[in-house]
Amino acid sequence: MSVLVYTENWDGKFKKLSFELVSYAAGVAKMTGSSVTALSVGRVEDAELKKLGDYGAAKIVNVNNDQLAVFDSQVYAGVLADISAGKGSKIIILANNNTGKAIAPRLSVRLKAGVGSGVSRLPLNLNPFTVYKRSYSGNAFAHMEINSDIKILTLAQNSFDIASTPNTATIENTFVTIEASQVKTVVKNVEKQTGKMLLTDADIVVSGGRGMKSPDNWGPIVELADLLGGATACSRPVSDEGWRPHTEHTGQTGKIIAPNLYIAVGISGATQHLAGISSSKYIVAINTDKDAPIFEAAQYGIVGDALKVLPKLVEAVKEIKK
Repeated sequence: MSVLVYTENWDGKFKKLSFELVSYAAGVAKMTGSSVTALSVGRVEDAELKKLGDYGAAKIVNVNNDQLAVFDSQVYAGVLADISAGKGSKIIILANNNTGKAIAPRLSVRLKAGVGSGVSRLPLNLNPFTVYKRSYSGNAFAHMEINSDIKILTLAQNSFDIASTPNTATIENTFVTIEASQVKTVVKNVEKQTGKMLLTDADIVVSGGRGMKSPDNWGPIVELADLLGGATACSRPVSDEGWRPHTEHTGQTGKIIAPNLYIAVGISGATQHLAGISSSKYIVAINTDKDAPIFEAAQYGIVGDALKVLPKLVEAVKEIKK
């Protein structure tokens, strides 16, 4: 028996998210006395695949079919179901991102498996199998029991530290037959963002709210993000006003992110906004209102005018980077 973990790749390369998933799977495998099998779909070089072994994968199953070049949740769920059955996997782990959220329910139906979505720690108990997750937009925590024979877990991003546990991983190239009629998704056009870090990939995010008072004041936000090697974001009112593009809107109705560091500048911290950023490892808030809700979620806070504090913060970072 093995723990099966689905690892996404982007243009043939793995990112931190995939290594986090394998590290988590290795922790679960240690608890259950089993091993980790990592599943990769698409064209990935052996040298890249073997990186998964550095984080605990004992075996890497590589599926590279032309029919899988376009993500189709129904087809991918079928592939995972077949691989998990062949490996006798009782625990399947995916990321709690758009891909994992699309696959997990379909896989659950196929395997009659219970789902623990958005877990953020190793299982608290194996009998009964109990997982830990955030609930109520991050304002509370829940202990969920999964009583099915097969269990599916989706891991919240940045909730588990990457751990190096090198294995001499073996690579198993597998071909899966897929009927053309099964593939329902067709991509007609692809537009890739270039020259700018994707918000969902950033380890550091600098975000602004209405406390910035005008789109003309956004320069220090962008400058600080560039200095820190991060991305820029904004609250919903800012994007609704047209100050910043909707692609930067974070929150329950925008992008849900989990960077290592989230700097909220002039953001009061409405419930909807906190729901989208509460999984950040560290939150730094700058606001004139000492009673703003954002300070309840932040590990560090500065009570002050963002337009005065931010330039000083930029200068401090420049000084450190000299």
